[in-house]
Amino acid sequence: MNATLAGWLQIIALVGALALTFRPLGDHMAHVLTSPRHWCAERVIYRAGGVQADAEQTWPGYLRSVLAFSVVSVLFLYGFLRLQNHLLLSLGTRPVTADLSFNTAASFVTNTNWQAYAGESTLGHLVQMAGLAVQNFVSAAVGIAVVAALIRGFTRKKTDRVGNFWQDLTRIVLRVLLPISLVMAVVLVASGAVENFHGFESITTIAGQHQSIPGGPVASQEAIKELGTNGGGFYNANSAHPFENPDPFTNWLEIYLLLVISFSLPRTFGTMVGDRRQGYAVVAVMALIWAASVAVVTANELHSVSSTAGHAAGGMMEGKEQRFGIWASALFAVSTTLTSCGAVDSAHDSLTPGGGGLTIFNMMLGEIAPGGTGSGLYGILVLAVVAVFIAGLMVGRTPEYLGKKLRGREMKYASLYILTTPAIVLVGTGLAMALPGERAAMLNHGPHGFSEVLYAFTSAANNNGSAFAGLSADTVWYNTALGLAMLLGRFLPMVFVLALAGSLAQQQPVPVTAGTLPTHRPQFVGLLSAVIIVVVGLTYLPALALGPLAEGLH
Repeated sequence: MNATLAGWLQIIALVGALALTFRPLGDHMAHVLTSPRHWCAERVIYRAGGVQADAEQTWPGYLRSVLAFSVVSVLFLYGFLRLQNHLLLSLGTRPVTADLSFNTAASFVTNTNWQAYAGESTLGHLVQMAGLAVQNFVSAAVGIAVVAALIRGFTRKKTDRVGNFWQDLTRIVLRVLLPISLVMAVVLVASGAVENFHGFESITTIAGQHQSIPGGPVASQEAIKELGTNGGGFYNANSAHPFENPDPFTNWLEIYLLLVISFSLPRTFGTMVGDRRQGYAVVAVMALIWAASVAVVTANELHSVSSTAGHAAGGMMEGKEQRFGIWASALFAVSTTLTSCGAVDSAHDSLTPGGGGLTIFNMMLGEIAPGGTGSGLYGILVLAVVAVFIAGLMVGRTPEYLGKKLRGREMKYASLYILTTPAIVLVGTGLAMALPGERAAMLNHGPHGFSEVLYAFTSAANNNGSAFAGLSADTVWYNTALGLAMLLGRFLPMVFVLALAGSLAQQQPVPVTAGTLPTHRPQFVGLLSAVIIVVVGLTYLPALALGPLAEGLH
């Protein structure tokens, strides 16, 4: 089978699998978030934590719970990393430095999973399992919980309650993430992924040389790493490592896992608001952007006009796994940068200017196609609010979305949400480029070196976690600056999302009239797509012009 046919077949199989999962998983998550019944295990957790599961919270109360849980998680993981040499299964590893511990704790709690270290040589098994893997579950659940609160803001009327964070968090972990991860971990083990408690095993190669092979509980972490759009690899090579990603089938499976929840959440949204057509419109926008990005990145990597050697070879294979090839590598690169997942199966630093530039642009769009678990949906819903507001301005009518009027207060929250992440990215990149010592961390000079720094802050602020891999980011300054970018990029937008949810929940819904903008038709899909590109994407055009665009023109 030639590479082109294989590439098309894996894309078609992926789209088919996501389409088959869309309805059952979306409806299941809607049931989880609305069911009045509690499982026995959930009641035990509520009692242990002193939680009144049926007592709903206002949006400030919900926000305080999110922040309190996240602060405790950061402190716990920071302590875990600093003290790991005293823990079981430490494998002789040393305590992680203070700045790297802060960066890693912020990274995993914010669902970013940026890694400025080599996992197999820096961390022991207990820290990987009880520290990082646990945060892979709960950080993903936090994102879904926040979007659940926003959806309730659309569905409720004349109330100041948006749900109970502790109930949402517990249910999402126990009823959604754990069962799927368990099944997928077994599939990965059966496919050749490693799952053991071995340290480094010394072997003799066929050439008679000695080599140390690292083992560990890999498959169990790999499943939630992708499912929760986390991305932190057990090994430094991430999903390019054969112990994490043994063959083309597991590569395809990992792409499916990192997309499946985020692409199914629009069905959850449509079910919870009582109009599934709204969910179809949202998922159509997500799918259009994803498909366009896959086409552009694949074309750039196959037809590398910027590289004479690459063009002569029929495509750019530098930095890509021979096992997967260009098509699978491009598909993975697009899917991981359009979600808040930092997993990679190729070196993005080796992508062509067009391919690498688009992976940066994917993150700059806010990772809403389909985005991270929960964060992608609440991001695109905020942009839908902006699109409806713009349409209202065009016809001189008070805009309404799902029966709720979009007044000055709602638009302030939406505007602040949109402006927050670009401010973090551009200020952080500007500071790094202004400091000679931090510029020295770039592997390359000129536009490509600038792209490495821009990619790092874009990845951190958008809670993606992937990297160009050409930046020496394990310095005190970068660990601190990127850690702060992750925290601000995660929690400041959540403040505005929950404030928007509370404001919408307090309103009395207005009836649909002849002047109401239909938000389930193809025209709205086109409008929302245009707003995403113009309002969000063009914010970064000057920065892109200094990096990948300048490199491509050169």
